[in-house]
Amino acid sequence: MKDEIFDCYTEAGTLASAILKRGRAMVTVGAALLEVVEGIEQMVADEGAGLAFPLNVSFNEAAAHDTAVTGDERVFAAGDLIKLDLGVHLEGYIADTATTVDLGDHAALVSASEQALAEAIRAVRPGVTTGELGGVIQQTIEAKGFRPIANLTGHGLGQYQIHTQPSIPNIRLIGGTPLVEGMVIAIEPFATTGTGRVSDGQRIEILQQIGDRPVRMPAARRVLADISDRNGMPFARRWITDPKRDLALNTLIRAGVCYGYPVLRDQPGSMVSQHEHTLIVTAEGCIVTTA
Repeated sequence: MKDEIFDCYTEAGTLASAILKRGRAMVTVGAALLEVVEGIEQMVADEGAGLAFPLNVSFNEAAAHDTAVTGDERVFAAGDLIKLDLGVHLEGYIADTATTVDLGDHAALVSASEQALAEAIRAVRPGVTTGELGGVIQQTIEAKGFRPIANLTGHGLGQYQIHTQPSIPNIRLIGGTPLVEGMVIAIEPFATTGTGRVSDGQRIEILQQIGDRPVRMPAARRVLADISDRNGMPFARRWITDPKRDLALNTLIRAGVCYGYPVLRDQPGSMVSQHEHTLIVTAEGCIVTTA
């Protein structure tokens, strides 16, 4: 890895860690979701960095892909378990990190994903397989009396690419990809009181351009112009101000130009915790850029 790329990764990680720490302090009972999301996203811009994806803020049984909507009236309530997932990039080199804020009495569940992340990081070194990392995560979470979410994974990172190979499972798998020096990965254990699997919700607030075919609708073309500076990274529906936004986005999804990420949820009434760090695999282990 070239020194300038390494520096971008580590500087993005330092920024992401500091901003996430400041942001989690904003998540308090009675605070407005939209104000918190916009405040944290603005912190990234104020530091001269970019958002790798919209700030994910997922409540209770929701595990991922939720964020504020235009005019959002949701507030944080006593008893909520809130996941904050932040992506920061410098010149496309991404730091992806997440934490869980407990507004109730869920300390053991929060600890399960946090400890699973720590144990997985300790296991990282060249030659270890992603399946083995999944086994460490699963064993740690189950020892706490909870379930890992089997159909969510960590992932590799590339320039302007938030999800690349390899996938890092949260359960033990036979085989998997061996880690190699210089690989950049995000490990993100999810622990749940529910079924251990998430399903698609109805709402889609985060989208990503995945194709580049021509579209006839003027509003759809305007949306594509608005997101051209994303370089293929995800964006939020609320970032688009065109009056025909929703119609345009639906058209782009149907045409295969954009992909919509549904909010992912375990069963109603369950609780999910999440922790995540980005790391660079080294000859002796790893450097955690978002520590």
